[in-house]
Amino acid sequence: MGKIVTITSGKGGVGKSTTTANLATGLALMGKQVIAIDFDIGLRNLDMLLGLENRIVYDVVDVMEGRCNLSQAIIKDKRSRGLHFLPASQTKDKSVLDKDKVEKLLGSLKEKFDYILIDSPAGIESGFEHAIYLADTALIVTTPDVSAVRDADRVIGIIDAKSKKAQQGQEVEKFVIINRVKPQLVERGDMLSVDDILQILALPLIGLLPDDEEIIRATNLGEPVILNPKSKVGEAFKNIARRLEGEEVPFKELEEKEGFFSRLKRLFK
Repeated sequence: MGKIVTITSGKGGVGKSTTTANLATGLALMGKQVIAIDFDIGLRNLDMLLGLENRIVYDVVDVMEGRCNLSQAIIKDKRSRGLHFLPASQTKDKSVLDKDKVEKLLGSLKEKFDYILIDSPAGIESGFEHAIYLADTALIVTTPDVSAVRDADRVIGIIDAKSKKAQQGQEVEKFVIINRVKPQLVERGDMLSVDDILQILALPLIGLLPDDEEIIRATNLGEPVILNPKSKVGEAFKNIARRLEGEEVPFKELEEKEGFFSRLKRLFK
């Protein structure tokens, strides 16, 4: 049976869809059968990040409402064998999702794929609740600013209260991904540090993504940055995929930054 991994946050614009696209690609490159599902009904953009927007015929709502079967709606990626995509509807609103239909859909996908990655909508309304309800694992994406971390903390509380596992007395496995880290701002005290964020959220870190302009170029081209072997943020996404698979991968990003700061301090002593 596959694992449902929901990528979520309490705030829009922190990098959920970018994270979903790159992790789905990374896991597929590791030989896994992966499907990425866009649950941001009415505001989809995961298709553009994967470069698959021109191949959409049916969407997830069409499947759940019986206008097509699952195989008709699923798009196979041509660059990464094992990567599949199920788009959100552009013409409906989030209220169209039905808990029973979502559960039936995800149950069938768990029989076919190793990983089901759900791109959660921003906010904490019904679309978000459907995205986290059946999660086995939740990846909470935040940026190092107070408002994003506060919203992420609220989302963690909702997952612990409203997921199916929580209702059964179990716990959803949860990890933090910190995006757009700028070491110079952290050093000046103008940005929350990694330790600050982890102390507030009280969850383990699974990924640290440096601020990188390569993300913008990759997004505009519809090519996940993880496919660029020279990209530092692409390497960071690969490390998150490996950690999801249970590998113990050191946080080289952290070690490099600490070494840099230590050298700076020695120079000014």
